[in-house]
Amino acid sequence: MQDFAAIDFETANYERTSVCSVGIVVVRNGEIVDKFYSLIKPEPEYYNYVCTKVHGLTERDTRNSPIFPDVWAKIEPKIKGLPLVAHNKAFDESCLKSVFKMYRMDYPDYEFHCTCIASRKLWPKEKHNLDVVAAKCGYDLTKHHHALADAEACAVIAMQIL
Repeated sequence: MQDFAAIDFETANYERTSVCSVGIVVVRNGEIVDKFYSLIKPEPEYYNYVCTKVHGLTERDTRNSPIFPDVWAKIEPKIKGLPLVAHNKAFDESCLKSVFKMYRMDYPDYEFHCTCIASRKLWPKEKHNLDVVAAKCGYDLTKHHHALADAEACAVIAMQIL
């Protein structure tokens, strides 16, 4: 896969609509050409302990952040015509679809690929956590659960195994 956009969301709570940050890494001709990160005001706007413990974000971090449609307006031109790639596509794709539905935005039916599924096929007896697969592909994911770092790790993995 030479042209795609890797995407990663973090959520404020267990609601898929509660995206509180997004990272996008655009790959063209097998090279990373663009990166984008934004905090997002989540909906519903509350953080649970478990999610905050995972990514470190709190209501204070996103209190004055833009809402999802405003963030997506910046992302959409960057990824137009590209397939999306996520590590655990079931989570990120469901977040994207849920937040589009909540804001009554027309979902463009993005083509999604999953580096986690691909890694399971390639290395069936290994662990498939993002940081483990990233390390296997030569990427040191020191900021795991930061949306941009996770998207970049996913992009590196995708360039090698998709």
